[in-house]
Formats: sequence, structure tokens, C-alpha cells
Amino acid sequence: MKDIQSQFDSRRINIDKVGVKGVSYPITLRDKSRKNQHTVGTANMYVNLPHKFKGTHMSRFVEILNEFHGQVDINNFATILERMKERLDAEASHLELRFPYFFSREKDGKYSRGGGDYQCTLYGSLGSSSDLVLKIEVPVAACYDRLSGYPGRWGQVELRVRFARFLWIEDLITLVESAVERAQNEILQQDAGRLGVELVARTVAERLEIVDAIDWFAVEVHNFCDECLAFASVESSLV
Repeated sequence: MKDIQSQFDSRRINIDKVGVKGVSYPITLRDKSRKNQHTVGTANMYVNLPHKFKGTHMSRFVEILNEFHGQVDINNFATILERMKERLDAEASHLELRFPYFFSREKDGKYSRGGGDYQCTLYGSLGSSSDLVLKIEVPVAACYDRLSGYPGRWGQVELRVRFARFLWIEDLITLVESAVERAQNEILQQDAGRLGVELVARTVAERLEIVDAIDWFAVEVHNFCDECLAFASVESSLV
């Protein structure tokens, strides 16, 4: 059969990203309490398409995932990206993987999933250089709901990090939650009224700045107000 996708295209227009989105796939995550955690992620996979080629073989993206069946995890991200470049004859590859992470918390010497699940996304790219960013979405309860024990959403903190070395997802979640609790306690002690996105963003960033396992971070704070969404963001100056 003639390979239509590899035929020459005369329009000389490069395409930055072409690929597949929303592919559900089983993945394995490192778990601090149980060594490994199995979950299902949603993958977006892209490569660049030089102007000389007419199209891309879409079926090859899923074929590449199948090559790594049971081994799709953060440690193999670079290998998967390299394989995408090779199989699709591309100069750059991109892989986004969104997944729920179940945080098992220790209580009375036993672990439970009382902490719930946290939405995480890994963004990987490989061109002339490589890049890997982890995003974690951490929900924030209102001050009075945290004290009373009743559930309630004040908003959420979105954290993005580039690592200098390995760091547990659980440790990042705990860091964010402890920083938010510190900000909430400050408001309660000072009787300063409503918790502001500015205070939360600064308090989380202050904690992240002293973690030497992090090369770079960005924090976004969202507060669900009555008529709008309050927002604050801060990005590290680390290189």
C-alpha cells in the first residue's frame, strides 16, 4: 500500500503539533507508602510535522504506548518521547499525561485513602532539549469548614514544578496543604476576615523556595467567589 502520509506536500507549511488526544491508558506511579500505584491516565501525544510531509501516521501513537504497556511512568517519559521521534520521523515530540493520584495517609500506624485523589498532569517534550513539568491540583477547604470538619471548597492551588532530583508527589501535596493551613491560621488569629488568594500564593511560594529538589515552580491560586473567580499567581526566579 502506498504511504500517503510520507508523500511530499507542496504548500511548505510546517505544523507545530499533530497527534492524538484523550487516549485512556493504564499507568504505574511511584507511591511513597505502597511503592507502586496503578491508575488510568489520559494521554495527549504530538509531534511536529515538517512542511515536506503530507501527514502523520496517527495509529503509531497508540502503538508506541502499547510498546510500553505496564511501564508508562515518569521514569520512562524520556524514552517514550524519543521513541515517538524515531517512529514518526519528527524533530520534536510532546506527551501530556493526566491522571488521578490517590494519597494514602498514615493514621495510627496504618495507611488509608482518606486524603482522596488529586488531579496531576505530566508535560514532557523532547526536541533539541528536553523538558518535564509536573502539575498538581490541590483543593482548599474554607477555614470554617476545616475547623468544623464539614466539607466545603474555598478554591484550589495549582502547582507546577521542574525537578532537580526526585521528589514524592505526596511530599509536594503535603507542602502545599501545610502552607495553606498556615495562611488560614494567620487569618483566624488576626481576625482579618476573608482568606485572600494573595496570602495563599505567597505562603506556598515561600515554602517552595527552600526546597532544593525543585529547579523551578509556578503557583496559581483560585478562590471560588460568589460572582467571580479570584486569582493570583507567582513564578520562581530559579533557573
